[in-house]
Amino acid sequence: MSHSDSASTSPEPGRIARRANDDDQGRWRRWLPGLQTLRSYQLAWLRNDLVAGLVLTTMLVPVGIAYAVASGVPGIYGLYATIVPLLAYALFGPSRILVLGPDSSLAAVILAVILPLSGGDPQRAIALAAMMAIVSGAVCILAGIARLGFITELLSKPIRYGYMNGIALTVLISQLPKFFGFSIDAEGPLRNLWAIAKAIMEGKTNWTTFAVGAATLVVILLLKKHKRVPGILIAVAGATVAVGMLDLAARAGVKVLGSLPQGLPAFAIPWITSTDLVPVLIGGCAVALVSFADTSVLSRVYAARTRTYVDPNQEMVGLGVANLAAGFFQGFPISSSSSRTPVAEAAGARTQLTGVVGALAVALLLVLAPDLLKHLPTSALAAVVIASAIGLIEVGDLRRIYRIQRWEFWLSIACTVGVAVFGAIEGIGIAIVIAVVEFLWDGWRPYSAVLGRAEGVQGYHDISRYPDARLIPGLVLFRWDAPLFFANAELFHERVLDAVAASPTPVRWLVIAAEPVTSVDVTSADMLDELDQALQAAGIEMCLAEMKDPVKDKLKRFGLFARLGEAAFFPTIGSAVNHFLALYPADGLSRENED
Repeated sequence: MSHSDSASTSPEPGRIARRANDDDQGRWRRWLPGLQTLRSYQLAWLRNDLVAGLVLTTMLVPVGIAYAVASGVPGIYGLYATIVPLLAYALFGPSRILVLGPDSSLAAVILAVILPLSGGDPQRAIALAAMMAIVSGAVCILAGIARLGFITELLSKPIRYGYMNGIALTVLISQLPKFFGFSIDAEGPLRNLWAIAKAIMEGKTNWTTFAVGAATLVVILLLKKHKRVPGILIAVAGATVAVGMLDLAARAGVKVLGSLPQGLPAFAIPWITSTDLVPVLIGGCAVALVSFADTSVLSRVYAARTRTYVDPNQEMVGLGVANLAAGFFQGFPISSSSSRTPVAEAAGARTQLTGVVGALAVALLLVLAPDLLKHLPTSALAAVVIASAIGLIEVGDLRRIYRIQRWEFWLSIACTVGVAVFGAIEGIGIAIVIAVVEFLWDGWRPYSAVLGRAEGVQGYHDISRYPDARLIPGLVLFRWDAPLFFANAELFHERVLDAVAASPTPVRWLVIAAEPVTSVDVTSADMLDELDQALQAAGIEMCLAEMKDPVKDKLKRFGLFARLGEAAFFPTIGSAVNHFLALYPADGLSRENED
């Protein structure tokens, strides 16, 4: 080969370097979706994003403060947990429209951890909450890198409803003391409810505080259906102006927010004690599960609306980075917002720049006008959280579930009761346990059937659903509608023997219709071997039909395929029946033309 030929067929070193560089940039762009959006940003979107960001700010400020107070930390930290996470998500988040920040669904979880540990010390409370955000962020990032974005799908809809209904009740109950203008000393939703009722009966209610909170709540609920009307802003601004002009803080004892510290959140490492480590780790993991479950659902909804694809693993990374940013900049755990995201959408948001504008506007408020909200009543903040909690409660779809599948409805109720009785952290554990039990139940006690030939219907069908189906003398066709594993192996063995015993004619063959069997383990393989030996001792041959190749591969590894013999496996039920009828002809029954 000449030198020129060699040169023409060899790739250029410069081209290889450029290709490697492009691959590296592609990998980086995958982890930084915000940069990809910036590269393709259209100037026509700018006006929409700016306007939407300013409209969004009217929600970010009162809601951030309200959820901070509901989480057991001073209101200013709700704004800190709004500014930095929005900037972080704009860079790392894959959704163009999702809004992140403090959320009511996390308030009960955060409060359950920091309330008993902080001892009423605000600085200790924010250190604990910030460390929970760091734990949550680290868990989300690691899970995203490991491509575990599917894990939230393991919680069924009824269980998610049950958990969120329990969280909503817990959050609502926690805000009632502020709403009525008194404080209580109790732990746990039920104890809190009893203490609240007792305080009301003892006349501790501040009726002016209650009137302000109730009016705020009514306005929010009345304006909630109008997406383009900033109901929360109108309600909170009205309450703030009324309390300030009438000087209700001094005259009627209405508690107010007070002046906010001037300035921006600073980088700080939250230090906690070794005794706090376990509850903070558990709480952080619980927050990660809840926040990603909410975020993944909301992200998918808006991805479908905008006809864009959102990688769930990158969504988990984006959420994780936002939580890390919150934890290291004096914030607390955050999630996506089902109340602020629709506001951004309705205002015309096109990209993550909307969140950036909102974050910068909140930052300017802290720098230029920290006294703007000093007359904001805490009962109005409680009303904001109560309205959000009411929005979390799901009733309509649970009614549908009750009509179509009552046991799943009662699973949902059990989750709600678990959260309400034992608390948010314990409620998550109960929800996960119930989800695992629900997942295993169908495989643990699956449906099985004896099959026969139904007149006028091709194939072989369940004789309990087709009573006129004809059984083939000497042959039992048995179908098992689940994977075979250790938990159901003995039940399979029992039901097969029951089917053989129930046969109206002496059995020569047992054919297992194995198409629904998607897996086997060592325990079930050993059980099949024992079953085959027991049937052989009774003069019955066991065969398997329609078994999937991956399942056969497992049987080969276990050595069972060789012990049964290749002749025991048939590609279809029809071919197994035809082979049986060739050996044992039956009056009135012919072999099938189609397997």
